[in-house]
Amino acid sequence: MTTTADPATTAWHGALFDGAFRPATRTLPVISPATGAAIDTVGEAGTDDLERAVRSAVAAQREWAALTYDKRVAVLLRAAQLLADNPDRLASWLVAEAGSGQGKAAFEVGLVTSELQESAALASHPYGEMLRSGKPRLSVARRVPVGVVGVISPFNFPAILSMRSVAPALALGNAVILKPDPRTSIAGGLALAELFREAGLPAGVLHVLPGGGELGAALVEHPQVPCLSFTGSTAAGRRIAASAGPLLKKLHLELGGNNALLVLPDADIEAAASAGAWGSFLHQGQICMTTGRHLVHTSIAEEYTAALVATANRIPVGDPADSGNALGPIIDAGQRDRVHALVTAAAEAGATIAAGGEYTDLYYRPTVLTGLTADNPAWTEEIFGPVAPVLTYDTIEEAIEIINASEYGLSVGILTADAYRAYELADRIESGAVHINDQTVDDEAPIPFGGVKASGVGGRFGGPTANLDTFTETQWVTMQSDIARYPF
Repeated sequence: MTTTADPATTAWHGALFDGAFRPATRTLPVISPATGAAIDTVGEAGTDDLERAVRSAVAAQREWAALTYDKRVAVLLRAAQLLADNPDRLASWLVAEAGSGQGKAAFEVGLVTSELQESAALASHPYGEMLRSGKPRLSVARRVPVGVVGVISPFNFPAILSMRSVAPALALGNAVILKPDPRTSIAGGLALAELFREAGLPAGVLHVLPGGGELGAALVEHPQVPCLSFTGSTAAGRRIAASAGPLLKKLHLELGGNNALLVLPDADIEAAASAGAWGSFLHQGQICMTTGRHLVHTSIAEEYTAALVATANRIPVGDPADSGNALGPIIDAGQRDRVHALVTAAAEAGATIAAGGEYTDLYYRPTVLTGLTADNPAWTEEIFGPVAPVLTYDTIEEAIEIINASEYGLSVGILTADAYRAYELADRIESGAVHINDQTVDDEAPIPFGGVKASGVGGRFGGPTANLDTFTETQWVTMQSDIARYPF
């Protein structure tokens, strides 16, 4: 994998995007979490830039939506092909800016490519239905674009968590204003903008505005942005809902998770521990679907934990520019300190740090906690770090109760030799996804992704039905040959 481009030659250096890269009056440094060095500079948008973007997007959206669907398909497929031909144009920034391991970066680029391809297919999908009517007329319900979609995306999987809203929204005829996390403004925004620019997306249809909380709040509250897609923490999602609710906006929130991996007593222990380690440690545990709770039957807990510890101890952690390192850095010192505080507090409350619990700079060792109680914050809270808390259970009824006790409901994995038994258990689990004989981290472009309870609200992401629900409104249209006559 090549290194990132020379900042002086990048189109987005000190710039915002509105169809072309234009210089900004304020800038943000792009900091590598692996080295702490500034590796580029991007524009910092303010509310004045947002106003300009909204005016432009409103005008451009009308023309974009009026195009025949094949014109939108061509742009999305061209963007997918450009990325497939040169995945490093995005992967290198995921490594440098987001601290992604090279395997994770390559996986994420693949997801982005698939999202573009799937969204291209969405543009030609049937978008309405013919309805029966008691009157002599044609009656149809059709899906129409919402107009301008605001997208606020996070730092952890910045490219795909932006693209999974941007691509289907564009395919369905909307304009988009994207505010990526300021820590990943390139991988989550400006590098994607460059991809669409090269693919021929008309000016004004996509705007990328890096910025902080003030800009995000202004986007949420803007009266000409009727639809908002947010991916991030539950706390932030609640604040957005409180602001957007009185404005009656179409709101889609994909929020946090504290996902359980249920290991039944008949599971293959070595395979289960491998799956559990992947679920907890991939991308330093900074994934909403991370396996945050390992719920293991008492009869196999000791053996499972030993296998999990052995895996944790041999995972190489370091600068992700070195392909030999599986895990990279935590995104910043604040998040690292929060992770470590939860680990140390768990130990002070009587838990055992069976592996890890140590860090150098932003590199946190994969950590296994045992001896927890079900009310320990390391068990009940979303840690968002490479930590695998292990709790034992005796009966399946107890296990289901523990799983459902969480305020979150995003993803659950069940590991067992009896897959059908696990399928029956899925009926009793409060979760947006249940993976039988797999860990909790998974996503594909065609599937309707989202959670329940504190893990999400609004439409799902992915698949034709979910994306139509999320990024369009239903319009009822009737038509008859003659003007209807009435008694007065």
